[in-house]
Amino acid sequence: MSKIEIACFNPESAIIAYENGADRIELCDGLSEGGTTPDFEITKQLREKISIPIFVMIRPRGGDFTYSDEEFKQMKSELILLKSLKVDGFVFGILDENDEVNIQQNKELVELAKPYPCSFHRAFDRAKDLENSLEKVIECGFKTILTSGQKPNVSEGKENLKTLVELSNGRIEILVGGGLRSRNIQELREFTKAGYFHSSAITDGGAFANADEVVALKNK
Repeated sequence: MSKIEIACFNPESAIIAYENGADRIELCDGLSEGGTTPDFEITKQLREKISIPIFVMIRPRGGDFTYSDEEFKQMKSELILLKSLKVDGFVFGILDENDEVNIQQNKELVELAKPYPCSFHRAFDRAKDLENSLEKVIECGFKTILTSGQKPNVSEGKENLKTLVELSNGRIEILVGGGLRSRNIQELREFTKAGYFHSSAITDGGAFANADEVVALKNK
């Protein structure tokens, strides 16, 4: 049985994920943008309703992962504000203008988030050089990398995902996500030897997690 994180773009999905056995919620807004920082009040209300870990996305907008000074300031203030809600972790990822992991800015946010752990999200899949980027993310102090193996989806990225699990050697969790569904989780788990998997569990092109899909992901 795998550990499953469900990416939830609304509180309804988070409740569905919670009630159907998810191990963790990645809470965000902005489904069409691939995830942005969720609303403070929504996060607050959700925290009162569910007891499983909630990791909150810190991302001011869609698009690339290189941020202006103003946007970085916004990320810091949002993280501090959401930290007051006793969430369980944060999800973000900052690249520099050369598409390399921005060590200074990521480190600053990881420090701000303490004692809560941080996941480096799929900005990793835009970064150059698999091995070098892995080492930089570890150096920044992240506990997890969400990745499809630097390919458009997990099936195409499975060789790289396997390599990442081997290279990380327990120093950081490789969270496999990006086109992950119950139909391919078993094969990916066996091939990559990863232990944690990430999916929106959206099966109809809509905005809400599917309860049966959450159960299937968990039990495959």
